[in-house]
Amino acid sequence: MNRKKLAAEVIKRLKAKYPDVKCALVYEKPHELLIATRLSAQCTDKRVNMVTPALFGRFPTIKSFADAEVSEVEEYIKSCGLFHTKAKDIVEMCRQLRDIYDCVVPDSVEELVKLSGVGRKTANLVAGDLYGKPAIVCDTHVIRLTNRIGLAKGKDAVQVEKQLREVVPADEGLYLCHRLVWHGREICTARAPKCEECSLRDLCSSKDKK
Repeated sequence: MNRKKLAAEVIKRLKAKYPDVKCALVYEKPHELLIATRLSAQCTDKRVNMVTPALFGRFPTIKSFADAEVSEVEEYIKSCGLFHTKAKDIVEMCRQLRDIYDCVVPDSVEELVKLSGVGRKTANLVAGDLYGKPAIVCDTHVIRLTNRIGLAKGKDAVQVEKQLREVVPADEGLYLCHRLVWHGREICTARAPKCEECSLRDLCSSKDKK
């Protein structure tokens, strides 16, 4: 089976298993998704969702984040890890949003990656979830699963994104990535994949398959 046919079959099966999938990060305003995604680096979405209510309550707008002391933001996000760097990035990106973008979150990957601390993963998620743009969000789950299944090779997120764009229809990319994340958490875990429960088992040629 070539990679395009494999991608189509994976999309079909994961749609059936996770029909109503959406981003696991909880947010109400565009900049909140941007910030929550930055916090999710090397941190679970569950932990981020525990931290953000108090953070967004204290700093409800882009301007309030832009005016914040980095040290105060740090106090709210310590449990997310790498909090010194993340707090600095959050304050700086909000200053950029205020000063350059008139407090409007950009709608393109090209503009989003100009913001402090924003890489392609974050930019794709924001452009896709907020603005419906074609997006491939390559987090650790997506990279792991697409390598195991055979849709991509390598651990570099940019290269995996490029490979997936070659075989995944543009209007399916974001939702496929969301579904791969859920599947990676529930079934195809990093250390102990539940292969006997996997709807993709017969498609998978991974050495990790039981």
